Amino acid sequence: MELWYTEKQTEHFGITAKIKRTLHTEKTDFQQLDVIETEEFGNMLVLDGMVMTTEKDEFVYHEMVAHVPLFTHPNPKHVLVVGGGDGGVIREVLKHPSVEKATLVEIDGKVIEYSKKYLPSIATTLNDPRVDVQVDDGFLHIAKAESAYDVIMVDSTEPVGPAVKLFEKGFYQGIAKALKEDGIFVAQTDNPWFHGELIRKVYADVQEIFPITRLYTANIPTYPSGLWTFTIGSKTYDPLHVEPSRFYDIETKYFTKDLHKAAFALPRFVDDLIK
Repeated sequence: MELWYTEKQTEHFGITAKIKRTLHTEKTDFQQLDVIETEEFGNMLVLDGMVMTTEKDEFVYHEMVAHVPLFTHPNPKHVLVVGGGDGGVIREVLKHPSVEKATLVEIDGKVIEYSKKYLPSIATTLNDPRVDVQVDDGFLHIAKAESAYDVIMVDSTEPVGPAVKLFEKGFYQGIAKALKEDGIFVAQTDNPWFHGELIRKVYADVQEIFPITRLYTANIPTYPSGLWTFTIGSKTYDPLHVEPSRFYDIETKYFTKDLHKAAFALPRFVDDLIK
């Protein structure tokens, strides 16, 4: 008998993957957490029925969240990751030699626990001495911080459950306060095929707060539609005007210095969302 997992990405569309076995299933205090072993994408983390990451394609998302803002900022020392309990963004952050401390604030400790167990290649650096792992509410952490971080990365789920408030204008205002005077933040902002209005709203909110606001994209096959967006807000530095000399060699599978700029070249229908 064949077993298949299907994520219904809308009421009328989904993706499906053949699975070998279920590795773990649990209702945590915050969400339904499942880890399954798939034939095509290796181990897959699923939260509330939505694919969060897989061993095969995780590098795209994690590299694009981390490296775009970290190459844009000339000297990022203190970095905050909100969410991201699988550890992938932290792994990429630590590839930058200027980073002295990376704080991870994940609301659900079970995500961290089972990522370490079943996604060790992703969670590989969570025990690094430069990393401060806090099981806490990222929204409240931001609200209490002031001029504390050079770069803030919001690695949230889609806007459902506890992540809803991470897509609100008040949260972005809190981020601006938590950043230093030349700080940068980036957030994943879903896909333009099914959630164009969300992208439009988030971009408009961020644009009211940050003098430099940009949208960029990446191809992630296990995320809804495969085309994913990220919104960046910066107080000083423009990701489209990074001097070539600022790029240095790091180990990546997706991100390159040429892709850094190319990712901001938007398809017409996506560009129309933010005009």
